[in-house]
Amino acid sequence: MSITLIIIIINVLVSLAAMNKERLMDQLIFYPPAVTHDNQYYRFFTSGFIHADFGHLIFNMISLYAFGQMVENGFNQIFGESGRLLYLLMYLLALPASLLPTFAKNKHNSYYRSLGASGAVSAVIFAGLLMTPQAGVGMYFIPVYIPGFVFGPLYLIISAYLDRKGGSNINHSAHIWGALFGVAFLLVAGQLSGFPVMSNFIAGVQDYFNR
Repeated sequence: MSITLIIIIINVLVSLAAMNKERLMDQLIFYPPAVTHDNQYYRFFTSGFIHADFGHLIFNMISLYAFGQMVENGFNQIFGESGRLLYLLMYLLALPASLLPTFAKNKHNSYYRSLGASGAVSAVIFAGLLMTPQAGVGMYFIPVYIPGFVFGPLYLIISAYLDRKGGSNINHSAHIWGALFGVAFLLVAGQLSGFPVMSNFIAGVQDYFNR
């Protein structure tokens, strides 16, 4: 079984359990004051395995499945036997990495809560865009696809605007920092392994224009 499917199964099981047990939800959710005052750093990770409702869960898991299988296979091809481990490591580290700016802003905010796998899913998506920038990316139920190297910047710009605007329950900051972490992780892993990530990215963009 792929790492992606295992992550999805864990997300579904933990999320369903938390939806039915308010106390469990409170114990797992990202609550900055609990980290600040009680050193409950585990919340950086556990909050990424629970979701607010079925819609939230389904959207994140469909996005993870759509990109995760491709990214995981790409990691296996690039890094060989270490590919599965590196893919899992990227996903898990993206959970706290995507929440650090949120934590810095809300250390003592007793009204703030955050949950969901969006930060880690964004890391997977952007690692995929870096590996295959020429691939078409579209939104659900909208049959219009744009190349990944265009979708990526647009996604970040829109997320930054919505984060600055505020007024919603969506943690757009986690999307942004998760996405940037995915790019940074792949660049560093590629550098350490000798795989030319940026050269591969540029070649993919050139391939798109040469079609």
